[in-house]
Parts: sequence; structure tokens; C-alpha cells
Amino acid sequence: MTESLLIIEDEQLLGDELERHFQRCGWEVIRAKTAAQAEHVLFEEDLQPLVVLSDINLPDGNGLDLLEKVRQHGSVSEWVFLTGYGGVPDSVRAMRLGAFDFLTKPYDLERLDIIVGGARRSAGAQRRIRDETCGRSQRYSAASFVGTSEAAQRVREMLAKLTEVPFSALIITGETGTGKGLAARILHHAGPRAGGALVEINCAALPRDLLESELFGHEAGAFTGARGRRRGLIEQAHGGTIFLDEIGEMPADLQAKLLKVIEDRKLRRLGAEREIEVDVQVLAASNQNLAEQIDNGQFRADLYHRLSVFRLELPPLRERKQDLHQLVPSFIEEFNSLAGKKVSVISDAVWERLLQHDWPGNVRELRNVVERCVLFASGVNFPLDWLQLAAAGKTQQRPDQENCLCLPVDGSMGLDDMVGQIISTLLTRHGENVAETARILKTTCEKVRYRMEKYNIRRGKNQA
Repeated sequence: MTESLLIIEDEQLLGDELERHFQRCGWEVIRAKTAAQAEHVLFEEDLQPLVVLSDINLPDGNGLDLLEKVRQHGSVSEWVFLTGYGGVPDSVRAMRLGAFDFLTKPYDLERLDIIVGGARRSAGAQRRIRDETCGRSQRYSAASFVGTSEAAQRVREMLAKLTEVPFSALIITGETGTGKGLAARILHHAGPRAGGALVEINCAALPRDLLESELFGHEAGAFTGARGRRRGLIEQAHGGTIFLDEIGEMPADLQAKLLKVIEDRKLRRLGAEREIEVDVQVLAASNQNLAEQIDNGQFRADLYHRLSVFRLELPPLRERKQDLHQLVPSFIEEFNSLAGKKVSVISDAVWERLLQHDWPGNVRELRNVVERCVLFASGVNFPLDWLQLAAAGKTQQRPDQENCLCLPVDGSMGLDDMVGQIISTLLTRHGENVAETARILKTTCEKVRYRMEKYNIRRGKNQA
């Protein structure tokens, strides 16, 4: 693809020399001799040159004034100025306006080539970033939350409203797989901070010490192994958004530190002596009931109230099954493109099975099912056999007795006693292994230990 270079030069001989030279270098060269001609090319013909090579003193104006007008229109081009009467004020203004470089005539042609080459690379990188940002903005819009159900429409309306206001914090709630990550990306890429970075972290995926370092950063020597300075994720999100997934798993002391950062808009790296100002939009997500966690002492009420400037609740798929008629074709199209398949026919039997299933894994489960079926499809038909979903009303086999736990429901045992009995029984069956007990209960070791203390459950000699 030929790259365009606009030359704005009123001296005929110099302009001709530059035009011939850069054409030999493979550029598509456009000439303008006056500021008026350049404005016509740039604004009326909507030329988007990669690089502009311009004189400052033109017969009808000033090249710096022209650059200022171009910047107001949001054009992504690098400008290199040539002048025979350059001075410090002009060079300072050129740099402030974002010019790439400033050369005084007579100039060395070899040096000019180097500078124009650098300007080309810089402009190309800026355009790639712009195009990627625009692409993400188009991909992640409120309309990306697919569905015609009333629940889906409510979510879209809320997302559309939130992307129009500069809110500071928000909590996204919903079961696992309902699309909390998608909602966070929509809020960032379609909102006023789309030009900044979106930094994501799963608070349940890292141990406490590593999570603190990842979030807040550290200085060299702050702890064993900290050989150099590291910018934390909050600092990296400056001017943009940080998405804290599974925030309910964040330890209480880090919750207090996060609250201070949000309130003061400042943070201190581990081992640092001074604070750093940060401007971030905070999105937090949880599949747990944070209000219940506050009652249990596992989540700070002050952080919850600070984060819940807005609350967005995402409905489970079982409550909006009519949206399957939009979601399934959408996923089929996605995986057809990725796998080179041509699946396009969905039988009534397939639809019946899809609509009967309760989708405990929500949209994530549906996406995985569609991916499997498309990958194993041998033609245009969506394969029923690869759904691998339990038929509605099908009686499940009773589990082995050793994997069962019987609890009375005649009122002789309260809820707390039941919870304590479940944890105590699992600890006994698994050699007092807290980690294994937490895995089976699909929770964290901290929560198991909390309830052990709450219900006075004593452990044996084997500990984990």
C-alpha cells in the first residue's frame, strides 16, 4: 500500500526536488504551494497523509497555524517543518503543537530521510492504535449484550446510560458466566475513558502478597525478590479503567488500602516513601452476595458503599432463555469463522434440547457447547449428539452412599448447625485437608477457616 506524503512548499525548485526524491523512495506525493491549497487538500478533499513536510513561512499564512487547525480536527499525521528563518520561539511552538521535528534550511537530505522515516513509523503506530480503539469501541457497545428478552433489554439500557456518564466506581453482580467481563469491557470501550487503558485482574487467582504487589506496585528491595521497581496495575490504569473481578475474594486489609486509593486518588507503592496521584475508574465484579459477606465480616461495608455508586445486576441465562435464539446463531457465526466451518442449520430437536436445559454455567456454558458442536460438525447441520446435555426430566443416578450426607429437615437442626455439619464431615472424610474441602464446596480456604472458627469446628493432627 502506497503511503502519502504532503509537501507544503512555496519555493518551486525546492518543492520539485523534494517531490522527485520522495517519489523515488516509494511515497505518493501531494504538493501544495500555499496554506489555502493545503487546507483545501486536507479539509475539503479529506486527505489523510501519513507525513506532512511543510515550510513555516508560506505566502498566505503560517505552517504552525495550519498544524493547529489540523490538530483540532483530530487528524493523525506527523508533521516535519522546514524553514530558512527558524528561531527558538517557532521551534518551541512546533513541539508544543506536536510536530515530529523542526529543521532549518539548508538541510542534509540523508538526515531528512531518517527523520521522515521516523515520522512514518510514528504515524503508522498511532493509526494502528486508533484503529484498534475504534474496533474495540464498535465491538464493545451496549448492543453487544445480545438478547431480546426484557431482562437483556434492561441491561442494555443501563449499559447505554452508564457509558454516557463519567462515573467513578461501579459493582457488577451476577452468577458465574453471565457476562460480567463483557459488561466491564462495554463500560470502558464505549465510555468516556475509551482512550485509556483497561486493566483486568481476578482477585481470586492470586495469593494475598502477590495480589498486593500486582495492584499497588513496589520499589526495589521492598521485599525478598523485588529486584527492581514495578508499576502496579492501578497505576498502569491511570487515565483509564481497572476491572477487579471476584472482588469478594480480596483480603480485608487490601480492601482498606483499595478504599484509600479510591477516596484519595493516590497510592503508595510497597516500599515507597511518597504517594503517586492516580485517576482511575473502578469496576468491581462478584458472583457472591456482598451484602451477606458484609454481615459475615468478610467484606468492608465502607468499600462496598464506595464502589456501589452504580450497581449492575446481570440475569442468569435460565431467566432469559428466549435469548438463545440470538446467542446461538451469534456463537455459531463466530466459530464458523475461526474453524472454517459452514454450520447453518439448527434442527427443532436441537432447539428443544437447548431450551430444556437450565444452563447452570450461563452464557459461558452455552458458548462452550456451541464451540464443541461447531468444531465436530461434519456439514451444515448443528450436531445434536455433541450437545451432551442432560434431557429434561431425566432421572440422575443416585451418588454413592459415601459421597452423600444426610441432614434432618424436621426442624431439629438449624441452618448454622447444618453448615457446621457439612464442613466437619468433609474435613473428616478428607483428612482435615482445608484446601480439598474448599475445592469441593467451591469456595476459598479463608471462608472455610472462618466458618470453622465460627462453628467451633476442631481439626485433627493432619492439617493443610
